[in-house]
Amino acid sequence: MKPIQRFFQLRAFGVAILSLMLLPVGSAFAQGDLSGGIDKPNTNRAGTNGANELLVPLTARYSALGSSATGVMADMNGLEALYANPAGLANNTGTSALFSRLQYVADIGVNYFGVAQRIRENNLALAISAWDMGDIPRQTEINPEKSDATFRIQFINVGLSYARTITDRIAAGATIKLVNETIDDMTASGIVFDAGMTYVVGETGLRLGVALKNIGNELQYSGTSLGRRVRLPDQPSNAAVNTVVLESEGVQYPTLLNFGMSYTRNIAGSATATLLGHFRSNSFEDDQFAGGLELGFRGLLYLRGGYEWTQSENVTWYKGYSYGGGLNLDVAGTRVAIDYAMVPTDYFDGLQFITVSVTL
Repeated sequence: MKPIQRFFQLRAFGVAILSLMLLPVGSAFAQGDLSGGIDKPNTNRAGTNGANELLVPLTARYSALGSSATGVMADMNGLEALYANPAGLANNTGTSALFSRLQYVADIGVNYFGVAQRIRENNLALAISAWDMGDIPRQTEINPEKSDATFRIQFINVGLSYARTITDRIAAGATIKLVNETIDDMTASGIVFDAGMTYVVGETGLRLGVALKNIGNELQYSGTSLGRRVRLPDQPSNAAVNTVVLESEGVQYPTLLNFGMSYTRNIAGSATATLLGHFRSNSFEDDQFAGGLELGFRGLLYLRGGYEWTQSENVTWYKGYSYGGGLNLDVAGTRVAIDYAMVPTDYFDGLQFITVSVTL
């Protein structure tokens, strides 16, 4: 019966992958100007999407591996796997909490916090990310010089996730995210969805994953800063000044379709090696390829490295490679993981991540 069961599991996983692939054809990948041609439909859309903060990874292990964890490693914390693939939340074994700090470029700080709870075969999680860009000197058309007056920019995203182990080999998950951006007295809010699945290929150490991320409509700003006090062309000079509200144009979300795999083998006794591969189809940019390698020693110490490649790599400020490490500790039956990652850049200080997670 096992070959028959495996056949139906593979067929179910294949149908799910096909469904995820077809979703963007009718939505985000078919939106906007496709004048770049059939072979490169996204070329002329680069830089026209909104909510770019959704593209920035926020945890150390994922970043150190070159953002190539869509296949979700077997021992990956469910909350950390959540960003790569919502189905990875099924890795959660009990009650988990995670905090991650990203020191981004230009003194921008990003805090990420999540909690997860397993209930039988079901997992629920709440995750919040907050971007703090500090006080920015205010410059306007009337007063273009810097002054003591400042304004603030803040991005806050809240995600509610659900994942379930369908069989002993297949897991599925989904995330609904509330996106909120504030620039001075203007705000924009919207809702996006993520969905994903993972498949364990028997006892081979091979895991496959597919995830569709940031499915949504448009993000549009509104607020008092869009108001302008003007006189209409036909009004006399002594007429009252009118307030005209400009309408902000909506921008689309950066939808992604990700495929990934991970392969883990035991080497030299208690040491392990995990090789990861990843392909990302972007709705607004060139497609990306990524790979990563993790070496584990006694389940305690981990060394990691990764590389991301895209055809337009020369126009980005990332060097492409990343590296990091981590410690897994057992403290009175509680698993504590501390991870660090560095992502070097060309023109700024490198991005630094530190993530601490606890699983009860």
